[in-house]
Amino acid sequence: MEIAKLVANIPLFEGLPDEQHGDLAAIALVKSFGRGQTIFSEGDPGTGFYVVISGRVKIYKLSADGKEQILHIFGSGEPFGEVPVFEGRRFPAHAVALDETRCLFFPRPAFTDLISRNPSLSLNMLAVLSRRLRRFTVLVDDLSLKEVPGRLAAHLLYLSDRNEGAADLELDVPKGQLAGMLGTIPETLSRILTKMVKQGLIESDGPHIRIVDREELTELAEGVKRL
Repeated sequence: MEIAKLVANIPLFEGLPDEQHGDLAAIALVKSFGRGQTIFSEGDPGTGFYVVISGRVKIYKLSADGKEQILHIFGSGEPFGEVPVFEGRRFPAHAVALDETRCLFFPRPAFTDLISRNPSLSLNMLAVLSRRLRRFTVLVDDLSLKEVPGRLAAHLLYLSDRNEGAADLELDVPKGQLAGMLGTIPETLSRILTKMVKQGLIESDGPHIRIVDREELTELAEGVKRL
């Protein structure tokens, strides 16, 4: 019963009838991971996908020289590792628990069998994957076309938009990991935050950020102005 309730509260499965929630709960496994524990590594067989119940999960890739590029930080209710479920291939990146984390794990054979009998499940997953693809497109553009201040400005605006345009934000990862997400180093990130504060774009207090001048921050994110 507890797993059925967890499944019913997952956005990925919104709008499905109770019967399908029960079918999903019947194949789901609860898995727990300690802080810093690897969930899967790039190249591991894609045996199924996960949904975060509590805690946070970092998805990242490593370059040949060991440099880390963070792709996503996932929290409660968010799925990860789902692409191999459709492709039948190996995991394309690494996943590690940032905190004490609990997940629901859906084995690939049982889940694909459910999809074949319930096409509405695949439509829900397609919507989630489409949103994620748009986010990846933004990430690629940011890393390849924007300077670091523009990447940071775009990320702050993304956090704001995700929270219905709120001016008060809280960074969901430590600044060292945020630097990795933005393709820079912590020292550079700190200098840029200081400049943003001095120019009146934001106020900063540890992980707490307040957007003071959204218009200027948007121009910085779009490359119209430089810091």
